[in-house]
Amino acid sequence: MASNADFVQYIADQCSGAGEIVTKKMFGDYGIYCDGIIFGLICDDHFYLKPTDAVRPKLRVLDLRPPYDGAKDYFYIADVDDRDYLSELVRETCKALPKSKKR
Repeated sequence: MASNADFVQYIADQCSGAGEIVTKKMFGDYGIYCDGIIFGLICDDHFYLKPTDAVRPKLRVLDLRPPYDGAKDYFYIADVDDRDYLSELVRETCKALPKSKKR
């Protein structure tokens, strides 16, 4: 099942306090980027954040699960209605991730 476009836009809006948020359709679901860094996935109307040690203590609920069959575990974020919380998680995740290389 693919994600609903309205849900994808809602997640992007909720994360927008972290920087420039862009979503890109990937294999029927979506990758979500902040200032050019992919930090998560939106799959089947669920939001997943790349796991980092910096964000782990900031999570209200630690729930690791794969976003799709065969994937590594990501942080599953069920509480998507708190914009400040999501923006903080995204900022901290992006700080901890390696910067993408220019092609």
